[in-house]
Amino acid sequence: MLERPGLITMRGNPLTLLGSELKVGDKAPDFTVTNNDMQPVSLADYQGQPLALLSVPSLDTPVCAVETRRFNAEAAKLAEGVRILTISMDLPFAQKRWCGAMGIDKVVTLSDHREASFGQNYGVLIKELRLLARAVFVVDRTGKLTYVELVRELADEPYYAGVLDALAKAAV
Repeated sequence: MLERPGLITMRGNPLTLLGSELKVGDKAPDFTVTNNDMQPVSLADYQGQPLALLSVPSLDTPVCAVETRRFNAEAAKLAEGVRILTISMDLPFAQKRWCGAMGIDKVVTLSDHREASFGQNYGVLIKELRLLARAVFVVDRTGKLTYVELVRELADEPYYAGVLDALAKAAV
């Protein structure tokens, strides 16, 4: 597995990402994750739908909570059929509990805890922590990446306006 050291930090300390870097124009790699009902989910389950794939370290952290709540609020304003998926290493039970407590009803939370398939295929698996880096990937209806953002510091939020603009364009 390809190692990419120093691309992100946690509190200023460099971390290593596992997997290849993805770029705008690449075909979105497939992955297998687990939904809150313990069922497998893959990219193919969303074929033909514009997607924002949000990669976060853990929903139970302040920045991840803010990000997911913000995208949940924004999801109501998006075109029909646009989906926002938040993927973390949190267990499905914890994700379900967290979503219920926070009123998250538009964003779909998915767990990569079993195989780290998403983390490896999207190059956001943190070697030292076995968590996912904070990143956003927008996939258009044809399965191509139209926006890629790797947030350099884990404690920082993504560029919301850029993500929402890319989602709006992907929905056309």
